[in-house]
Amino acid sequence: MFLPARDAFPVETRRPYRMNRRPEERVKVLGGEMDLVRPEEVFHFVAGRIAGGKGAIVANHNLHSLYLLQKDPQVVDFFKAAELIEVDSVPLIFWARIVGRASRRFHRCTYLDWRNDFWARATKENWKVFFVGGAPGVADKALENIRRDWPTAQVESHQGYFDVTDGGAENEAVVARIKAYKPDILFVGMGMPRQEKWLLENHKKLDPCVGFTVGGAFDYEAGVQLAAPRWMGQVGMEWLFRLMADPERLFTRYCVEPWHLFGPAMADARRALARQLKPGKKKNAVPPEAAYRRATDLALKP
Repeated sequence: MFLPARDAFPVETRRPYRMNRRPEERVKVLGGEMDLVRPEEVFHFVAGRIAGGKGAIVANHNLHSLYLLQKDPQVVDFFKAAELIEVDSVPLIFWARIVGRASRRFHRCTYLDWRNDFWARATKENWKVFFVGGAPGVADKALENIRRDWPTAQVESHQGYFDVTDGGAENEAVVARIKAYKPDILFVGMGMPRQEKWLLENHKKLDPCVGFTVGGAFDYEAGVQLAAPRWMGQVGMEWLFRLMADPERLFTRYCVEPWHLFGPAMADARRALARQLKPGKKKNAVPPEAAYRRATDLALKP
């Protein structure tokens, strides 16, 4: 059993402009914190921030980002700054479920999964979107395809092959262009961790907007990369499709880096076992579904 999306509740019952997390939503798995939210909850959060004239950073975790957390302090700082952290990995969702977290497949949140719903919402709400990333010409082709499907979409872009040095002339020119456009939403697709570091350094220079890191999303939009069938993503096999399509670039990411997460995985398993063996556990404790509903009622209480 699962609860209806937040948008199913009357507007007056919601707290605006901030994430109303249930205890089950923010979890720590494989050394990183993340939010077990569905796409409609992400859009609700985004709409609230925009309506309130406030900015935010929306990050996403996968096995690669969790590996980078161990290696790069700037990546750690980025995820600390993020107000919402999506889960972009079905294997990660499966592991969270194994160690006792309330994760489900519908908690996978990635651009390719919520693309259609996002652009439908963006055109309805008249959100202005700016994309920075991709090779020269790629973003232009991506925008052409988006405008074909959603003619009223307000979206502009800048290629991602520029000197991102903080304070450098090229970087400041890109920041100035974004500021002049005044987007509600900023998509940054420069690959991990370059996009995370750039957004961390530059988001504070912009007028309030909601910044997302989206990786190669616009490469897929432009057709320069072939996206895996969505069913492969839903069953946790998208990584295999991508590895077969680009083995030279992705072999280390998919076949070597996960072994570095063995330590955090064992820590997860120990914590899960400790929760199960916790003394004083009542046999007639509140059933999980009832506790879930109770926590949600408290979160949505005006």
